[in-house]
Amino acid sequence: MHSFRVGLAQINCTVGDLEGNTRKIIHYMDKARKMGVELVCFPELSITGYPPEDLLLKPQFIEDNLKALKKIIPKTGGLTAVVGFVDKNGEIYNAAAIIHNKKLVDIYHKSNLPNYGVFDEYRYFQPAENFSVYQLGNLVFGVNICEDIWYPEGPAKSQALIGEAHLIVNINASPYHIGKWKERENMLSNRAGDNRVFLLYNNMIGGQDELVFDGMGMVFNPQGKIIVRGKQFEEDFILADLDIEEVFRARLHDPKWRREKEKYNLKSLNKIEITKKTTRREKPEVKFKKAEPLDSIAEIYKALVLGTKDYIRKNGFSKAVLGLSGGIDSALVAVIAKDAIGKENIISVFMPYKYTSKQSYTDAKKLAKNLGVRIIEIPINRVYEAYKLTLSSEFRGKKPDVTEENIQARIRGNILMALSNKFGWLVLTTGNKSELAMGYSTMYGDMAGGFVVLKDIPKTLVYKLAECRNKQEKKELIPQEILNREPTAELKPGQKDTDTLPPYSILDPILKLYVEEDKGLKEIKDSGFEEKIVKKTIQMVDRSEYKRRQSPPGIKITHRAFGKDRRLPITNKYKGL
Repeated sequence: MHSFRVGLAQINCTVGDLEGNTRKIIHYMDKARKMGVELVCFPELSITGYPPEDLLLKPQFIEDNLKALKKIIPKTGGLTAVVGFVDKNGEIYNAAAIIHNKKLVDIYHKSNLPNYGVFDEYRYFQPAENFSVYQLGNLVFGVNICEDIWYPEGPAKSQALIGEAHLIVNINASPYHIGKWKERENMLSNRAGDNRVFLLYNNMIGGQDELVFDGMGMVFNPQGKIIVRGKQFEEDFILADLDIEEVFRARLHDPKWRREKEKYNLKSLNKIEITKKTTRREKPEVKFKKAEPLDSIAEIYKALVLGTKDYIRKNGFSKAVLGLSGGIDSALVAVIAKDAIGKENIISVFMPYKYTSKQSYTDAKKLAKNLGVRIIEIPINRVYEAYKLTLSSEFRGKKPDVTEENIQARIRGNILMALSNKFGWLVLTTGNKSELAMGYSTMYGDMAGGFVVLKDIPKTLVYKLAECRNKQEKKELIPQEILNREPTAELKPGQKDTDTLPPYSILDPILKLYVEEDKGLKEIKDSGFEEKIVKKTIQMVDRSEYKRRQSPPGIKITHRAFGKDRRLPITNKYKGL
């Protein structure tokens, strides 16, 4: 039996870093040769990074990406490679180059262009007009891209039924959200089993602005069973040895597959011969791995760490600064930042005022010590008094209200931004999805910064993540006092979040129904929530759209994050109550 060795280079690409991405692709080609790989594949748009967005409207960017491909082609000696890039032929295409032994054999154009959620591919690309399969010795394989594999009647079916492909290579830049790997795995298992093919699914990893790509490349056999699975949120080189005869045996025992074949038009697909010769490359012994998925909370935590790390590093920062209040949100952000870029690169700032409790001071100091991060104390008393004096004549006769509370938050935001400007530190904002949804935050205050780590994390999930991280460490990184404490902004005496908001245990499920599932007042009320609370929640969410539009980017974790996923007009008279 001749086994055919395939390699999936699950790499972290950076949008616009054509040189860096090209170097990485060539590096993994060298690695593939050393491991006896015959066919190696790279993620979707691996040369440009994903998503390149309006860089695709720059002709020079397209030309430079094509030049990068020309540098890669001569480096494929002894290999067949599938590399994602942007093709140009009158229009532009999301494409895969099929290269064999230093020659460009063919180019596949993506057929199904997603245009929902965070995707805008119809804004830029044209869809494919035809499909091909490729003969490589006694192996026939097809190539398609990301969304193409999600359609049961898509290119994979034509490539398997008409082209009689033994193997389908699907290259991806599929963004992460909670539990998405299960949905992918089930779908891919069905595609492999229904079409009686080996299926290679290679997914990018890394953070890109709001998006995180989780990798977890997989290889399925013709019965739809996973052979190997790559790591989550880590670069990986995934290897598998395929017995092509297994496809023949599976199809021989499946009359349904043969009947399906009769329905298809035999003229609708090209067959390109790369070589008739079957390679017999020496294959060093390797241990084929099947990485186990993380549990749901650990998975989210790792996504946050990767997203934070890549946003900081890819944007040229080496250090980050955040306000440490003694509360749970800033504590979790500090731990994530420490795990992302190292404790020596994190600066925390404690900014007390007269409403700041002694417990907040104690907890903030203890957390900083536990993490080994630097903590700076900058009281805001004198600055606040200067504000009061400056505004005293205009505010005369007016009772203190939320204005004075917001001034405190804005002073703290100004201090963090001043430190950022002076020392080149990126400000990490510490708000969460629940607060952002309800507008329970201060523009140019606690919303000020460069990146919102918890932007898509509801408050109740914040606690679960903190407890998960403590459990991983097998000690209290985040002090139990912080976990036990009732949430408070400490902007006036005795203040609690529940003065303004419903308890988070009630609020977060309502927000999930309204924000993520687009349920209306009646549907949410019928789910068991008090109408008065639901109505108030909807009103506060709708009223705060203008704030969210001005918030920094943050990591997408749920299937419906604020930002590209959920786009509502600010000027909007529709209330739906």
